[in-house]
Amino acid sequence: MIEALDTAIVELNENGSVELMNGAAELCLGTGRERAQGMRLSAFPGMPEDLIQAVSDTRQDQRRRHLRECRLAGGMYDCNIQALEGQHVLLELYSLRWEQQRHQLQQREVQTGMLELLRRNLGHEIRNPLGGIRGAAQMLAEELEEHELGTLAQLIMREVDRINELIQRFGEVRIERARVDIHRVANEAVDLLLAESEGAARVHKDFDPSIPSLSGDASAVRQVLVNLVLNAWQAGAREMTLRTRIEHGTALMLPGQKMLLRVDVEDNGEGVPEHLRAMLFLPLVSGRREGSGLGLALSQQIAAAHGGLLTYEPLEHGSRFTLRLPLGGEDVT
Repeated sequence: MIEALDTAIVELNENGSVELMNGAAELCLGTGRERAQGMRLSAFPGMPEDLIQAVSDTRQDQRRRHLRECRLAGGMYDCNIQALEGQHVLLELYSLRWEQQRHQLQQREVQTGMLELLRRNLGHEIRNPLGGIRGAAQMLAEELEEHELGTLAQLIMREVDRINELIQRFGEVRIERARVDIHRVANEAVDLLLAESEGAARVHKDFDPSIPSLSGDASAVRQVLVNLVLNAWQAGAREMTLRTRIEHGTALMLPGQKMLLRVDVEDNGEGVPEHLRAMLFLPLVSGRREGSGLGLALSQQIAAAHGGLLTYEPLEHGSRFTLRLPLGGEDVT
């Protein structure tokens, strides 16, 4: 019966070792049950000290305890701890992934809305004076048609037109769908990183070869991955991991969808300053003085245009950006 539960169930014996666990607990603890059998809780990688202590306290005083937001191998979990007969302890671990992803989806709507607002304001505030500059340059070009200064006036006109086109396209994501091989796209992003770093960056590829192609815009998805790896390199990271996985049962899924593609980009850099994390995907937010603050905002828009989501998670040493995209359908509504 416990195999059918989404809640992770772990029973510890009187010695504090795993005696029983269900499938959800394998994901939660990042370890298969055969390997986990007989392991002490403290032996699991990254096991929080407060959870270990709470289990010990519950075994001693037989009181039920509840811990919120424990970071485990499978993500963030709320944990109920209760004593059983014979000094056994039962752990019930409730994943916060759905709640977190619903919150992230709400944030995505705010982020993409702000980028659209910025685009409209830029269009109004910048294009009006540009129109005057172009008109003056056009008059000069007509007056000085056969003079060298006339050529310069035409150059001004061309550059004004180019800026107008950039403003028109700013924040406007156009997706041309085709079948996309995510591993080919990821390899192309890595090639660009290696060229930028002159081969100094070290990249570990952890790809799942069973992942099917997805419906999307290869150029746009490549832009997202290029932004992520170059940002990491420019922020001081020298080692990165690109990981692809299939994900089931997330808040992103639309009716009829059975799975998502997950792409993790992990690095060993300095990470994102804590005061910037909540605003990371907003336009004009950057942790680097020379950064434009547009790359992550545009990357989030590309993810949203595919029906996906781009998220950030701090690591003990470095950062993890995760791109989730729908699999198994041609259209995203």
